[in-house]
Amino acid sequence: MSFRVLAVALLALIFAVPADAHSVTLGTLTLTDLWTRATPPGAPTAGGYLTITNAGSDADRLIAAASAVAGTAQLHLMEVKDGVMTMRPVEGGIEIPAGGSVTLAPGGFHLMFTGLKDALKEDDRLPVRLTFEKAGSIETFLHVMAIGARGPSGAAVEHDHPAGGGESQ
Repeated sequence: MSFRVLAVALLALIFAVPADAHSVTLGTLTLTDLWTRATPPGAPTAGGYLTITNAGSDADRLIAAASAVAGTAQLHLMEVKDGVMTMRPVEGGIEIPAGGSVTLAPGGFHLMFTGLKDALKEDDRLPVRLTFEKAGSIETFLHVMAIGARGPSGAAVEHDHPAGGGESQ
């Protein structure tokens, strides 16, 4: 009888984990909350978001992104200065501090996919290859959430100053 209770408890735990939850590890880096938003038909661009945690004693740097479903993928920064929103490619990559983490999220650092080959549909997966200066490259995916989604937790991510030092909350 206790085996049956244990089996039911394990199944409950498995199904309690959200379908969009996954993490991947590359060396001392752990990538979590990997997501993007669905796009309307014909939309040429999409953003990509994730958190990168560095458990190592040396900083690393996200230097490139690529996806088979987009013409190009770039590291971007969106920021507002004096009431004017700007978005630009990040030169030199995004530093992941030793013992720290960086969140790529709407309103700050993010991945920018241009030349989408098809609309991104909710519950699909967007394949992505991320390249780090020291840890190397990893193939993973971003969960496609609903248009207007605010992230895996459903809450907006606030940035103290995304361009300053690379660390976000």
